[in-house]
Amino acid sequence: MGKRNIPKRQTIKDRTVKYMKELGTYKTQYNQIIDIYVDMMYQYNYLSRQFEDEGYQVVIETEKSGGKKSPILVSLENLRKDIGTYSDRLMLNAKAYNAEPESPKKEKSLFAKLLEDQEED
Repeated sequence: MGKRNIPKRQTIKDRTVKYMKELGTYKTQYNQIIDIYVDMMYQYNYLSRQFEDEGYQVVIETEKSGGKKSPILVSLENLRKDIGTYSDRLMLNAKAYNAEPESPKKEKSLFAKLLEDQEED
């Protein structure tokens, strides 16, 4: 069995932008967040391959204890959570895409508030 292929960062970014454009959710203003998401996806793929190469070792022996959770596994678990959060923000998963986008609450202008106050008097 060959090594797991790890897409390059640019490949991940291009694919992410393509998916967002297809979903109608892409804006250039999101590029900074997309870059962070791309880095997390790259790290996740890299660590997944390393975890596989090490035989999916879940517990490692330490001098102080009989064993602790593998640092790679801990990193993968944290990345999964963070990737989930970012994919929600970028509307790249079914849960986020099916949800109604939050529209920013508009503050009433000072003029509108004054008119309301006048109507109440």
